[in-house]
Amino acid sequence: MRGSLMLGAAAAAFALLAGCGSSSKSTSTTGASSATTTSSAAGGSAAAATTSPYGSHSASGAGASTTAGAASAVSLTTKHAAIGTVLAVGPKRMTVYLFEADKGSASACSASCAAVWPPVTTTGTATAAGGAIASHLATITRSDGTKQVTYNGHPLYLFAKDKDKGDSYGQGVKAFGASWYVLAPSGKKIDNS
Repeated sequence: MRGSLMLGAAAAAFALLAGCGSSSKSTSTTGASSATTTSSAAGGSAAAATTSPYGSHSASGAGASTTAGAASAVSLTTKHAAIGTVLAVGPKRMTVYLFEADKGSASACSASCAAVWPPVTTTGTATAAGGAIASHLATITRSDGTKQVTYNGHPLYLFAKDKDKGDSYGQGVKAFGASWYVLAPSGKKIDNS
């Protein structure tokens, strides 16, 4: 009897501790909803990792929430890369991209697309630093109600395979029906092909 009680108490304690672990709760970030995946650029589904702001968390492939920890405002800046001076976001200076399937300032990337190419979102006013031009910044409202940052009329995205400020693996990738490009401070795509 005593052994059964101890076993029951141990099981209850384990269940209690299991419920106290880290949360995979997703909320909107200042800048990048940062779902990062290890799936192929063509949109295969795989486990995702996300960081906030603009780093790594965990989510699952298609249909996963693409927003991470909330912050009040996004800061868009510039950085020097092998392909020239490009736009970047957040304290980690992650490369941002435009999607050629976007029409006007409306985003054509959601669901599994947004898991691979997380939209840069904000809950406050986006700011410009470095060579970024403040008058080029604006926001649009996505279908899920989050505010996505735009630059020179282009909705901005991150790429799941980019892990640090030196990465621009999404440059020139064709996925989800169109090509993805980094942006120059002018707001135009950089296409060195």
